[in-house]
Amino acid sequence: MFLNRIPKSLSRRSYSLTTNAIKQNTSKSKSYSKWLTTGAILTGISTSTLLYTDSLTAEAMTAAEHGLHPPAFAWSHNGPLETFDHASIRRGYQVYREVCAACHSLDRVAWRTMVGVSHSEDEVKAMAEEFEYDDEPDEQGNPKKRIGKLADYIPGPYPNEQAARAANQGALPPDLSLIVKARHGAADYIFSLLTGYPDDPPSGVVLPPGSNYNPYFPGGSIAMARVLFDDLVEYEDGTPATTSQMAKDVTTFLNWAAEPEHDERKRLGLKAMLILSTLYLLSVWVKKFKWAGIKNRKFVFNPPKTSASSSTHPSTLTKPSKFTQPPKKD
Repeated sequence: MFLNRIPKSLSRRSYSLTTNAIKQNTSKSKSYSKWLTTGAILTGISTSTLLYTDSLTAEAMTAAEHGLHPPAFAWSHNGPLETFDHASIRRGYQVYREVCAACHSLDRVAWRTMVGVSHSEDEVKAMAEEFEYDDEPDEQGNPKKRIGKLADYIPGPYPNEQAARAANQGALPPDLSLIVKARHGAADYIFSLLTGYPDDPPSGVVLPPGSNYNPYFPGGSIAMARVLFDDLVEYEDGTPATTSQMAKDVTTFLNWAAEPEHDERKRLGLKAMLILSTLYLLSVWVKKFKWAGIKNRKFVFNPPKTSASSSTHPSTLTKPSKFTQPPKKD
C-alpha cells in the first residue's frame, strides 16, 4: 500500500533506497515484537513466582539457630610453611582413645598412617594387637578372629548404626575421621565446641530432655554432654591436662586425621615453588636473550638519490648511436 503512494518524480535510485528502508523497518519491527513477547513471558513467570513465594510462611533465622561463630585461633600449623605439632598429635590420640573412642569412630584412619607421625612402628603394632578383627572363615565356614595389624583400620565402638543410636538415646555420634573438614570453622569449631559448655544454660533457653546447651552447636542443643575436665587424663610427657590443653591436642589429632598429607604437601609445595621460581627467572632471561634482537631491530628506508640528469624526462634524452665513430686524432 505504501509503495503505491510513492511519487513518480522520485528517481529510480531514490525509489530503491526507500524500498530498502521500508524492508529494514519491517524486519526491525518483527525483531522488536519477538523481544516484547519474550519479555512479557518472563515477566509473567517472575510475577507468578513472586506471588507463590509470598504465600509461603517466612521464618526468621537467628544466630542461635546457626550457632555461635567460633573465634580464629593461632594454630601452630596454619602457616604456609608450618607443620603439625607431632607431640600434640600423640597426646591428642591419647585423649581420643581414653575419652572420645567410647562413642566416636575413626573408620578412615589406618594404624599404618600413625607410624613415624605420633608413634613408633612397635608402638603402633602393640596398639593394633589390642583389637580383634574378622578373619577369613575356616574350612567348615566358621568365622575366625585375628589380632590387628598395621594394615587394619582403627575399629569403632559399635558394630553398626542401630547399636550406636540405641546407646545414645537415638542420636548418632558422627565419625571423626573427616570431622575437621566437614564442619564450618574447621579446627576452631571443634575446639570451641569442646570448651564451650557453660555450667548452666542462659535464662529462657528450654532444652529437650537429654540435651545439653552449647552455643557453638547449631540450635544450641546438643546430645553430647561435656566430656573434658581438668586432669581427666594423665599425659605421658607430663604436660598438664587442662581442659583447653586436651581440647587443643585432640583437635590437632583430628586435624591430622583429616589431612594426613598436610606436612608432605607443604614440603612438596616449597620444593615446587623453588623449582618454578628458578625456571621462571631462567625463562625471563632466555626470552630477553632470544627476543632482544627482534624487539630492538629497526627498518630504515633510504630513498635513492636523484641527480639533475635523472630528473629530466626520458623523451628529452638522446641516446648515443651504436655506430658513432670515435673522433679522429690530428
